[in-house]
Amino acid sequence: MKKTLTRLTAAVALACAATLPAQAHNAWLLPSTSVLSKADWITVDAAVSNDLFFFNHVPLNVQGLHITAPDGSALQPQNPHQGKLRNVFDLHLEQPGTYRIATVNSGLFASYKDAKGQPKRWRGTPEKFAAEVPADAQELKVTQAVGRIETFVTLGKPSAIAATGQGLELLPTPGHHPNDLVAGEAARLRMTVDGQPAANVTVTITPGGSRYRDSVNEIEVTTDAQGVFSVTWPAAGAYWLEAEHKDDKTSLPQAKERRLTYAGTLEVLP
Repeated sequence: MKKTLTRLTAAVALACAATLPAQAHNAWLLPSTSVLSKADWITVDAAVSNDLFFFNHVPLNVQGLHITAPDGSALQPQNPHQGKLRNVFDLHLEQPGTYRIATVNSGLFASYKDAKGQPKRWRGTPEKFAAEVPADAQELKVTQAVGRIETFVTLGKPSAIAATGQGLELLPTPGHHPNDLVAGEAARLRMTVDGQPAANVTVTITPGGSRYRDSVNEIEVTTDAQGVFSVTWPAAGAYWLEAEHKDDKTSLPQAKERRLTYAGTLEVLP
């Protein structure tokens, strides 16, 4: 099965993280556990890898890290450390409910020809666009890229997850929650774009441990008119979920196309 979404999600994440090379890999956040019965510490690994949930490429840039507590307040990571292959940080969870841990990045891609007619490519922030892309650039094409990479952790009973209303997001549906997934049972989850239902979006779900398999074992589903999709989890373990959406609803005047990507880590229990 083609790896188009995998490459695209990673490419956007890498493009928005200037310290990382532009290659095609899986970008993810992996908590040491996603469900806790009492207040405790967790550790989160952040990496970009060739195999799912194995540290064999580079650390994920976490400059755009957002940690949201159940009451909506922002938390700061504890004991952060960047190694050669991964970023690591700790969180002390004391407030009951669901925590949202995400990196959110936005940037611009551009292709054009310079004054000599030579093809050029550029990527960076809107602030640098005017200074680094020539005003007389020919055949200029600009795309806005917004990527969200996230995971969820719940202390006690799962709580509501509020949409930020920005970009592509994964949300619960009544009776179904990202931290209440069980092997062999169907789950109904919802994708939104800017807070509205993301209809007809292809969602690709890949189990971890790909290093030890000959096949990727991807599951592909499509959202309905309400942005809802259903998946029956074949086995317990960590899963990587990704999706992509394109439109012309850019927030930056230089861009004519907007490319939204999402990558989330979910844990399925026995």
